[in-house]
This record gives sequence, C-alpha cells and structure tokens, in this order.
Amino acid sequence: MPHKTIRGTRFFWEEEGTGLPVVLLHPFPLNQSVWAEQRKALGQHYRIITPDFRGFGKSEGNGNFFSMDTLAEDVYALLNELELDHVILGGLSMGGYVTLAFYRRHPTRVRGLILANTRPQADDTAGRFKREAMTKMAELEGSGAVGTEMLPKLFGNATFRLNPHVPIASWRKIDSTSPKTIAAAARSMASRPDSTSLLPKITCPVLVVAGEEDSLTPPEIAKKMADDIPNSTLVVIPDAGHLSNLEQPNQFNQAVKEFLDKLEGSREINLLEDDFFDDGEDLFN
Repeated sequence: MPHKTIRGTRFFWEEEGTGLPVVLLHPFPLNQSVWAEQRKALGQHYRIITPDFRGFGKSEGNGNFFSMDTLAEDVYALLNELELDHVILGGLSMGGYVTLAFYRRHPTRVRGLILANTRPQADDTAGRFKREAMTKMAELEGSGAVGTEMLPKLFGNATFRLNPHVPIASWRKIDSTSPKTIAAAARSMASRPDSTSLLPKITCPVLVVAGEEDSLTPPEIAKKMADDIPNSTLVVIPDAGHLSNLEQPNQFNQAVKEFLDKLEGSREINLLEDDFFDDGEDLFN
C-alpha cells in the first residue's frame, strides 16, 4: 500500500475503488484500519481513501505537538499529491475535528462533508482536564492503559453484548499506538478552536452521523450540529456507540452510500446543465 513523504513526514494510506473520491479520517487513538469495512463496501462504487494521521498506524511521527490544523494541512498536501481537486471529506470523532479544520482552511476543495460521532464545540475546562489526565496516563502507564480506560466510552452496550470481538480488536490497535502520539493528540484536541460559528457558513451538502448509544457525542449534539448546517442530513444509528462505523458497519455504509449517491446524481445533473449551456452558447457564436 502507498507510502509517501509529504511535508517532511512519511505517510501511509490505503485506497480502494474508482470514481468520486471520498477521504475518510480516523478517530483517536486508532488508525485508518478502522475504515476497512467502508473501503470494502463503498469501494465498489467510489474511490475510498483512508490515510493514517502522523504518528498513527503506519505513518511516521516523532511525538511532537501538532494541532488539528497541522493534520488538516497534511490531508491537503496528500490531496495535492494525489492530484485531487475536489473530494468528499469525512471524519469520525477526532477525524471530524480535522474535517472541520480542513473546511475552514480549504472550503473550495470540498464537495461534501461527513461528520460522524463528532462535535463542533471546543473542550471546556473539565474536558481539557480529562485530556491532560489521559496524556499523563499514556506517558506513565502506556497506550494499553489508555485503551482500557477508553473502551467503555467508545462502544455501546449492544456492541459489548453482541460483538465483543470489536472492542478487543480496537484495544489492540490502541495498544499499538505510541504513547507519545497519544499524548500529543490529546493535547492537540484540548487546544482545538471552537467550530460552532463555522457551521452556518458550510455551503456544501453534509451528512451527520450519530450513534444512538454514544455517550461521548450523544445524538442531541449531532442533531444540534445538523440543525446549524444549512444543507445537512442527520442519521442516528441504533445499537451503536461512539465508533458507529465499526459497531454497525452495514447501517453506516448504507447511510454514507445514500449520501454519496445523491451527491453523484446532482453532480451528473450539473455536468449535463454545463454541457447544455455550453452548447447553447456555441449556437450563438
């Protein structure tokens, strides 16, 4: 799978399929492998691209502090490397923070957004305190301890009851992440700016996804976010917690495919209209 040195860092990504490019950004403290089911299913219809953020998965990282804007610029550089002028950009949890940061900086590169299990608000004082506690845990006790602490918050009760292998596999991915990367990412999320004022300014279509059992970003937060975005669709997935794409992949994939199909249909209509007007103009020349 592709590796490329971009902005002085060697990045890894996977991709599958052809056609409309869709870039999916992974949650903390996991890596792009969480999108395997999405690549497999959606890659039959679209070009699905899933990069590892710096320090996560198979991308290089030195554990130095980085911001959500840093990660957004990494994605921007990757799009340039792949010669992609316009994409559908989606992110889950921390990936959603990066998605909003990217849109704030490069709105003309985005044809649609997918915001899954995420929130626009910055951390409050209590949230920043929890992030710092997680940072200390990673540094003193290791990544596995962070995974053990986070698992009950990442997954819904239905997942633990019906698919316990999913949390176990996720814990292993967290344990494989460098404690320095976890610490840097936690501090980065704690310092991210509030994006609430950005929401009414988003002009492209947006899919907002929530997990019915998500305690970290509950459905009411997703609903408020969708209400604040002019052209948005909200989907709440039953029996899913914070990692809805892993817990209920079929339902997640269906929601995303319907969104993409609608976007692709409107794109074809726009192209036909452009061709029509181009031809019409030629008639008068």
